[in-house]
Amino acid sequence: SASGVIAAGVAVATVHPRVRAAMAEREPPTRPAAWLALHIPLGTVWSEEAAYRAALGTVAAEAFGPRAGQLLQAAAFGMSHIHDARVSGAPVIPTILATGAAGWVFGWLADRSGSLAAPMLAHLAVNEAGAVAALAVRQLD
Repeated sequence: SASGVIAAGVAVATVHPRVRAAMAEREPPTRPAAWLALHIPLGTVWSEEAAYRAALGTVAAEAFGPRAGQLLQAAAFGMSHIHDARVSGAPVIPTILATGAAGWVFGWLADRSGSLAAPMLAHLAVNEAGAVAALAVRQLD
C-alpha cells in the first residue's frame, strides 16, 4: 500500500545520520498520544488540506488554470513551512522545496481522485510516519 511505502521510506531515512540526529534533537510533544491522535490528523492534515488543496487550489485553478493553480497551491504550501523549519533548525530552502513537492503530489491526488480523501490519507501517512519515527529515535538513542 502507499502508506506502507511511505512508512518504509521514513524508516530508511532514519538510518541517515543527519536525519536521525535531527529527529533525536527535536523536542518531543508533552502528550505524544494526543499529538498523534488529534493534533496531526485534525490540526495539521485536515486544516492544511482544506486550506491548500480545497480552498486555494480550487480558487487558483479557476482563476489561473489547472496547472498554474496546482503550482500556486504547492508553492504556498511549501512556503507555509518556513516558520516550522526555522523553529526546528531545519534548512529553510530544502524544507520549502520538499514540502512544496509534497504539496504538488497532494494536489495531484486531489485532482486525480476528485476528493480530499486521497491527499488527506497520504499527508496523514507522511506526518504520522515521521512523528512515530521521531518518537522511536528518541527512545532508542
